[in-house]
Amino acid sequence: MPGFKGKSVHIDDRHLHVELEDGRVISTPVHWYPELEAASIAEVRQYHFICDGTGIEWEALDYHLSIEAMLTGNARQSAA
Repeated sequence: MPGFKGKSVHIDDRHLHVELEDGRVISTPVHWYPELEAASIAEVRQYHFICDGTGIEWEALDYHLSIEAMLTGNARQSAA
């Protein structure tokens, strides 16, 4: 599933939402990501895209997530 590049990230009380460059939005349950679920709003907002936009990093949380992992339901797959 190559080619899924992120544009923005939003987390609400139930889901992690990633908007892709092509306009699609991927939403997965936030409880799949305990590190993000436990983080403060300020920490969650401090992300950046890595691996040519195919992964997300929360440096302060030392947490990485690949967009492909979101699509396959494998929340523990590394982005890098």
